[in-house]
Amino acid sequence: MGFDKKEFERWIKQAEYTLDSAREDMENRRFSWACFKAQQSAEYAVKGLLYGIGLIPVGHSLIRLVGPLKRRGLDVNEALRHSRLLDRHYIPTRYPNAHPEGSPFEYYDEYTAKEAIHSAEVILNFVLEVSRRWLK
Repeated sequence: MGFDKKEFERWIKQAEYTLDSAREDMENRRFSWACFKAQQSAEYAVKGLLYGIGLIPVGHSLIRLVGPLKRRGLDVNEALRHSRLLDRHYIPTRYPNAHPEGSPFEYYDEYTAKEAIHSAEVILNFVLEVSRRWLK
């Protein structure tokens, strides 16, 4: 089975665009949105890789999405570590009822946003590195 480069590239472009948007949100002190977009960026990247290798990704949990890559013999330990961090930002960044009181944006700060963006960068780089193996 080949690698679907065209489909992969569609998802990677969106991942990179969303990561840039996360960085802009962080600069503008919209930390909850920066965290959510970092999670989304990593999700798009992993889904792009899965589509590229012919799998149909289901769901939004990065931990679950990375699983099939481990079963393909890839070392995903670092990606999983960063996935755990990013998965925490999928719901609470947006929904007030995910917190005991207050609004989501009140629970996020610059440190958390930088950490999330770094994790998204690690996962994006992991995906790009893995894709090069299939594109050879």
